[in-house]
Amino acid sequence: MSAKPPFEAIVTAHGPVVLRVCRAVLGWADADDAWSETFLAALRAYPELPGDANVEAWLVRIAHNKAIDLTRAAARRAVPVADLPEHPTAAGAGQHEGDLYSSLAALPRKQRETVAYHYLAGLPYAEVAAIIGGSAEAARKSASDGIARLRRAYPVTDQNGEPS
Repeated sequence: MSAKPPFEAIVTAHGPVVLRVCRAVLGWADADDAWSETFLAALRAYPELPGDANVEAWLVRIAHNKAIDLTRAAARRAVPVADLPEHPTAAGAGQHEGDLYSSLAALPRKQRETVAYHYLAGLPYAEVAAIIGGSAEAARKSASDGIARLRRAYPVTDQNGEPS
């Protein structure tokens, strides 16, 4: 059993990754709250964490749970609006008009989470599967499908903006 670093070092080392994951899974509006809740919960549980544990995977799992909590809480809240549109808008309209996070938010939940946990947090597919459920192969497929959708939204171009 190895000695654990001080919790402050954990926050410094893994805080940016956890924030990127929270932003990818929840969007910018709720990411800061999820990040704070993640590290508060982690601080309470840190004394019992084994010294040889994968701290980053542990934090991503906590962030995943906090994201679920925030999503459920948001679903229960009423959303006030000034004026209702006369006609419903198409789901996902404008999702490709700006930044990568809006396209990531438009992905189905499993694809969004596997892309965030594997590509942003750097977790292996086995650990991603342990967090969201299912097998490592299913997580790999979900991440692959999500990346394919993002590539369609953001085609690869060269320095001159030409398709490559």
